[in-house]
Amino acid sequence: MRRDGAANREKVLLAAEHVFAEKGAAASTDEVARRAGVSIATVFRNFATKQDLIEATACRYLEKLTDQALALAKSPDPGKAFASLLRTLAAAGPVKMTLMDLLPPHDDGQGLSRPVTEAADAFRAALNGALHRAQAVGAARPDVTGDDVSLLLRALAHATDLSEGEALDRAVGIVLDGLGASPRGWGDRHDG
Repeated sequence: MRRDGAANREKVLLAAEHVFAEKGAAASTDEVARRAGVSIATVFRNFATKQDLIEATACRYLEKLTDQALALAKSPDPGKAFASLLRTLAAAGPVKMTLMDLLPPHDDGQGLSRPVTEAADAFRAALNGALHRAQAVGAARPDVTGDDVSLLLRALAHATDLSEGEALDRAVGIVLDGLGASPRGWGDRHDG
């Protein structure tokens, strides 16, 4: 792909992330093109259908979250890294849930397409890795599983409006306390 084509594709995906997060299923490809500053033909040159665009946007978003998780994993303090990751994922949750909710089952009716499944699996692996590192140093309860953390993050995503920054921050602090990932209490939530 030529450099300008790759740049346009990235602009479209970034715009789509915002448009789909704001408008859900009512989002239009015309709005995505307008926000990306490209023609509708450019959108459809990169993504044959709106569903292709949604899928690519979901994959890109999951990959971005996975990259953040892996970057935080390099921190010398696994407990702080895990707490920072949960804060990041809680803030990203509403967008992630909206994108995932827009995805239909794959053509075979057996779940999501392979690219989305692979991106979701990589994301789960990064989250589990961060949890296990925190558990290894006693910064998270040993009985907590990745599924527990995912469930809590989904609950926060469903209960949170994107504008509720302070309320979300407090709720994440309480969740971190419950996970044993914030030994000094939720008041230290800005340290990560």
